[in-house]
Order: sequence, then structure tokens, then C-alpha cells
Amino acid sequence: MKLRMAWVALLSWFAVGSAAAIDGVSFELGQGDGADMGRVGLQWKWNSQWFKGDQWHVGGFWDLSLGRWRRDGVLSGQNENITEIGLTPTLRLQQNDGRGLYAEAGVGFHLLSRTSLGPKRFSTMIQFGNHLGLGYRFGEKGAFDLGLRYQHLSNASIKRPNNGINFTQVRLQYWF
Repeated sequence: MKLRMAWVALLSWFAVGSAAAIDGVSFELGQGDGADMGRVGLQWKWNSQWFKGDQWHVGGFWDLSLGRWRRDGVLSGQNENITEIGLTPTLRLQQNDGRGLYAEAGVGFHLLSRTSLGPKRFSTMIQFGNHLGLGYRFGEKGAFDLGLRYQHLSNASIKRPNNGINFTQVRLQYWF
């Protein structure tokens, strides 16, 4: 029931995108450590540009995401999926015109629905996710964004054991 309510809330945000001042939406697919993942997200740009040069600057955005991890072939009594919600501030080195190549990095907070996925155990439902990514923005006004990310999630040694999970992800993003 809680998962259904979270999906309804997220879809409602999509429906009123301009009213909620949403700047972008994203879709991610990834794999890692024997699991598949999918995520949808909403982004809000920061109105700041740091280290601005003639062609490049560092900018950023907030990334609110809802995801699902799945592992096939689990034994009886083991969880085969986890739902996660995350909030990640992301820094991006990008061209001033908002098009072309970029590099990004982010560190954020994720809340998991469970503390196990197949045989993999997480000590806490709170996880910290950090990622590095490369991508390319294209289309009219750089509205389309295709990226490749490497993400690591773990509990930052809040509690032992600190079993983490790593994902390689492909991300498609649309900026309004």
C-alpha cells in the first residue's frame, strides 16, 4: 500500500510539472552485484554557476528518485526486490550553452524498503549513494540528456557489516 501511494504521489508530480517548478525528469536502468534496477526521477536546477570560464562551468541540480531493485533466482524466504527513494545533490561540469559533453558527481541519501536482496544483507535501511557519470546533452536547447553512471550505495559504516551495492546505469533525462 505504501509503495502504491509513493507511485501515485510521484506520478502526480509529473502531471503538474510546471506548477511544481520541476526542471527535468529522468529514467534509469542499471545492473550490478546480481541485481537489476530501474528508477524514475525529478530534477530541480540550481540557479548557480561556479568556476565559469569562456566555455565551461560547474552547475548542479537536486535529484529526487524512486527506484526498484530486483534479483532473480532467490531462495525461498529471501526478498527478490527492494524499493528505494533517494535525494541527491549533483554537481555537473558542463558547457555554458547547456549542450554537449558533461561530467557529474553526486552524494545523496537513500531509504530502502527492506534490508536484504536475495543473499545480500544491508545493515540499515538508510543508505548513502554516490555516483560518477559522463553524458551528452543534445536536441533543441539541450533538452535531451543521455548518460552513463557508476553508483555505489552503502550505509557509510553507520552499522556493521557495511555491505554495499554497486550499479552501472544508463540514464535518459529530459529538461523542460
